Amino acid sequence: MKHVLVVEDDPHNAIVFRKLLEKRGGCRVTVTESADELLRHAREGGVDLILMDVSLPNARMRGQHVNGVDLCRILREDPACSRIPVVIATAHAMRGDAERLLAESGANDYVAKPIIDHEAFIARIRGLMREAA
Repeated sequence: MKHVLVVEDDPHNAIVFRKLLEKRGGCRVTVTESADELLRHAREGGVDLILMDVSLPNARMRGQHVNGVDLCRILREDPACSRIPVVIATAHAMRGDAERLLAESGANDYVAKPIIDHEAFIARIRGLMREAA
């Protein structure tokens, strides 16, 4: 069973992602908003994809606030987790945001919240995990 790590601070969004990924995607899901927990899981292995919220108001590393873009760059620079596919998710989707966020973060893909087309979302997630395998 594929393991998806969801990095999300909003409890409602976390529940939606968990249900979609578990029930429709057949994935095992771990949810966190902790930068330390994210990095621990990613470095330990066994994470097949990370779904990363951009806005993480409570995420800290070494006493400094970090957001999803920062965390994605940290993952990309770490050889232990640089190959894990990362999907950036944000509710603040405006024209040009996808391209900018992908360029700034190094993420593999981008999704706007809320997820409207559940089947297309699951297909994208499955596709990224297949490519990485």
